[in-house]
Amino acid sequence: MSDLTTLDTLVPGPLSLAGHRLGTPQRAGALTMVPISGPAYPGIVPPRSGLKLTRVAGYGRVELSNGADRGMAIVPLHIGYIQDAAQNHALCRSAFLAAGQKLMFEDACCVQESQGGYLTERDQWFFILPLELRARALQLRGVPDHGKLWRDIADLNRGHGLPRRGHLEQILSRRRGLLTQYQSRLEPQPGQLGALFFVDDRFAGLELAPDPLYFAEIWAALVCFAYGVAAWHADPARRAEPQPPPEPFQATGLGELRAALDRDRAARIAEIGERLAAVPTGPVTLQEEERHLGLRLSTVTGAHLAGQIVTDGDRAVYASLFARH
Repeated sequence: MSDLTTLDTLVPGPLSLAGHRLGTPQRAGALTMVPISGPAYPGIVPPRSGLKLTRVAGYGRVELSNGADRGMAIVPLHIGYIQDAAQNHALCRSAFLAAGQKLMFEDACCVQESQGGYLTERDQWFFILPLELRARALQLRGVPDHGKLWRDIADLNRGHGLPRRGHLEQILSRRRGLLTQYQSRLEPQPGQLGALFFVDDRFAGLELAPDPLYFAEIWAALVCFAYGVAAWHADPARRAEPQPPPEPFQATGLGELRAALDRDRAARIAEIGERLAAVPTGPVTLQEEERHLGLRLSTVTGAHLAGQIVTDGDRAVYASLFARH
């Protein structure tokens, strides 16, 4: 495993990743995932078991609640909810919710242009907005316009060869079976609480959770939807491009095979370091959005990177940072 000193040029100054480590990269088609392990930050409520959408009070007005008896909830950046026969919504920002608190998001966006009906607490599953939509969604936080993302969704659909409509379910629901392949082909590791994602060998995002349980509950939404959509579109196998067959290890015994595996892992980690070093850098701005006790939620904006982070002093608690290509 390797430390994260290679990320110094990616993350903003106040965000410390001291003690976090990179694991062995895994690849599925055009999507590469590098596990991150490190010290857990206790007391944060995980998003699936503790955080619930309780009601939609008009299009673009979504209420979430923290149903836990104790513990702060950090709303995952760009979380969205899907339900049959209802107007699906996504959030443009993260937030803090104390135990038992309900919070109305007045700046949510509808992601299903002509569908009527309101989401309720029943039968809901969540996703994270695809990478291609995240910079625009973050830019539109605080804007109370439920249709503000429809044009961008329509452009995304057109880029995927689908009808140009503001209906994100054309990708998320109708291609769900294809996108969930990434959940089965990439395997979270014991103790993993974050990941680096690369799409088509280019840095796509850094995701960091407070602890392994939080990451496990957000894992499918990240790998299938936040990054899987772009990876599926970039996958050369989908475009029927010929791929060279993998070269077998040259080994005559178990010892030689282990040595070959070690060399292969080391080469893959070195390649990740080279890719990170090639990521464009530049100044970023941090805008503090909320505070709760010692926790601070801030928005990161730069020419090459955007997203939101939660810090306790200089310690990273949560991060969802994505590339701006």
